[in-house]
Amino acid sequence: MKILVFDTCFNKSYIVLREDNTILSSKIINSTEDNYHSAYVIPEIRNILKDNNIQIKDLEAIGINIGPGSFTGIRAGITIARVLAQQTNLKLIGIESLMILSKLNKTEKKSLIVTDARKNKVYTALYDKQNTLIKPKLEDKENIIKYIDNNTYIISDKTINKYLNELNIESTIYEENDENFGLYLSEITYNKIKENKEDFNWAKVKPLYIQQPSITKPKEIKNV
Repeated sequence: MKILVFDTCFNKSYIVLREDNTILSSKIINSTEDNYHSAYVIPEIRNILKDNNIQIKDLEAIGINIGPGSFTGIRAGITIARVLAQQTNLKLIGIESLMILSKLNKTEKKSLIVTDARKNKVYTALYDKQNTLIKPKLEDKENIIKYIDNNTYIISDKTINKYLNELNIESTIYEENDENFGLYLSEITYNKIKENKEDFNWAKVKPLYIQQPSITKPKEIKNV
C-alpha cells in the first residue's frame, strides 16, 4: 500500500512517500526569504514521485494535516490534497496537528498538547497511546492545569512553555525538536487506513478551524 502524506501547518513543510512500513522518501522544506515553505510542496511532490517511478494514480491514499495551525498553511495543504484525491479517486485522510504532536511523547503517560491561540486562549487536546481522550478544542489558558496530573506528558509551543514554567510545570517544546513530523503523519495515516473505520472521501476533509481567522476591517477613507 503506497501512501503520500504532506503537512503545511507547522513552521516547516513535510512530505513523505511510504509503502506499507517502508519509507520511500522523506522531505523537509524550510521557508526562504522570498517564499513560504508551502509554496514548494507541489514541485517537491512531483520530484519525489518521479524519483520513485510512481504516479499519483499508483497511490492508495493521501494523508494531510488539517490543523489547527497556520491558517495559510492549512488552506494550502488541504486544497492541494483535495484536488489530487478528487482527480485520481484516492482516499484522503485528515489528521489533527495536535495528534501528530502527541507522537513526541515516548513515555506511557497521556499526552496533553497545548499551543497558543492568542487572546489568553489555547488549543488543547488529550491522547493516550490508542485513543483521543479530549478532542482538539479552544480553552482558556488558565484552565490548562485542570488537565494535568502525574500521568500527563505535556507538549507545548514556546509561548505556552513560558507560561507553564511560571507555574513550575515542565513541558516539551515542539518547535525545538528536530523530529520529522511527516513521519508521524505517515504512521498515523497508515494505521487509520488499516483500521478501515471510515470511507475517507476527499469531500469530507476540511480545515480544522477551531476559531476563525481574525479579519481586519479596512480603515475608513476620510475626505481630503
